[in-house]
Amino acid sequence: MYFLIFHRSIVSHIDWLTLSFKDKQKEYSYRHNAESFSSVSLVGCPLTMIVISTSQLIVLPRDSLSIISFSVTLFILTLLVLFAVVEQFPKYFLQSLEKASKRMNHSLIGRCVFASVCIVILAVGNVVDTVGCAQMYHVQAVNCTSELDMGEECLYPSYFSHMTVMVLIASVLPIQPLLVAKTAIPTVIVLVGILANVALLWDLLVREDIISHRHCSSYTPAILAVSLTMLLAHLGLILLARVMEVGSRVLFLWKNEAEEQRERACDIRRKNEALVHNILPPHVAVHFLGNKKRQHEELYSQSYSEIGVLFASMPNFSDFYSEESVNNQGLECLRFLNEVISDFDALLELKKFQDIIKIKTIGSTYMAASGLNPQSTPKDDSITSRWLHLSLLVEFAFEMRKALQSINEQSFNHFVLKMGVNHGPITAGVIGARKPHYDIWGNTVNVASRMESTGKAGYIQVTEETSEILKNFGYVFEQRGLVAVKGKGQLMTFYLVGKGSDGGHQQQHSLAEPAAPTAELAEIAEETEPSDQAALLSEEQ
Repeated sequence: MYFLIFHRSIVSHIDWLTLSFKDKQKEYSYRHNAESFSSVSLVGCPLTMIVISTSQLIVLPRDSLSIISFSVTLFILTLLVLFAVVEQFPKYFLQSLEKASKRMNHSLIGRCVFASVCIVILAVGNVVDTVGCAQMYHVQAVNCTSELDMGEECLYPSYFSHMTVMVLIASVLPIQPLLVAKTAIPTVIVLVGILANVALLWDLLVREDIISHRHCSSYTPAILAVSLTMLLAHLGLILLARVMEVGSRVLFLWKNEAEEQRERACDIRRKNEALVHNILPPHVAVHFLGNKKRQHEELYSQSYSEIGVLFASMPNFSDFYSEESVNNQGLECLRFLNEVISDFDALLELKKFQDIIKIKTIGSTYMAASGLNPQSTPKDDSITSRWLHLSLLVEFAFEMRKALQSINEQSFNHFVLKMGVNHGPITAGVIGARKPHYDIWGNTVNVASRMESTGKAGYIQVTEETSEILKNFGYVFEQRGLVAVKGKGQLMTFYLVGKGSDGGHQQQHSLAEPAAPTAELAEIAEETEPSDQAALLSEEQ
């Protein structure tokens, strides 16, 4: 079942001869993927040496050469394996040793060479014991009925072939050595084992046949039996190595696909969060994104008592807009308007304007508000502390004028802003399910809209109450007089002309200068009805 799953998952991705990925980049990533190598698998090498030596101690005699071989081999393998697993236990070893182990485990060549060295050392230790066994006997003439002197040394040399099979099994455990190394090293071990049986242990294996009386029956000779055992074990382990390699590559593919899906999901989530933050103010976006228990139909609303509201429009944009072929059916006009609005939005990215929130735009009318961020609390109960955000809203209006003036200079246009500012209580909320929209409502919004629509191009009109607050920040006003405001009757209004003695003349000049090229337009705007966009926005509020 698992083999079929592996086969279906990887058949189109790899070359079945070398088991390498057809995609070179994917093959490079796999070979340099440290997680496909487990240094703990190298523990099988010293464990195999312990099992081999224990078996020899029980079945075969021990001499000084075999004891030295066992001790040296086990000591070297233990040191190598400890070095490989240091990365897994950083608390118990020196930091320099941990770094060296980590460098080796994360290097393709280092991992392959290290695992191959461990396997070769284990095989060499077994071969040394085989050579020692071959030197500890003398030939006796025997027949089927004769008895052997059981005091002879190394009576069962076939065990060395069985121990070679154990070495082959240990050589398949390390995952990372390349399939070529997994095939080549065991093949060399088998050939050396067969060669040792033929060149060194032939007489010993014949004698083992005599001891077990196999030579007097139809049983297969020991030298042939053990050689076939090693060959068959070798072929089986090669097949196992290929299956393990395929499984490792399938897991690598699954992990990559899962990682790609996770990254795509995270990317989609980031885009969704960015979209929500673009649509809604930061504190409202946090409410919707962070509140998992919120019901889909739940209405979000919040009341504020001290808010500043700004309306700004370009009254001469409606005359500029046309759907003639020279303007690409109005597309170029919209492109220009988008540039203007985008520059206004860019001002909100400045740190000093971070508490000013853009509410919406209708046509060329831009609406913003201050004081909506619940995290920006006043330091004390003084007017300058409570209404600092209103002062920043006026500063934002000044920066809007400068941005439009800069665009005019580059595009050789003469657009001006007509703005209105008001303060007071409002109600804010999000309406809509498919296209949620954050908006504010209340008398404060309506009056701010009327301040813009009844104002003069190139000026900022405010109510008397708003002017009294802004005077605390050094702003200078020019009384306009009573203005008829729909739904409010006659209101005393003022034009904001600049700041006080600490720079008021310069600021006043900057306010009057943009309107100079369009003085005639300003006079007309004062006498005419509100622009269609402003009227629409006012009626909506």
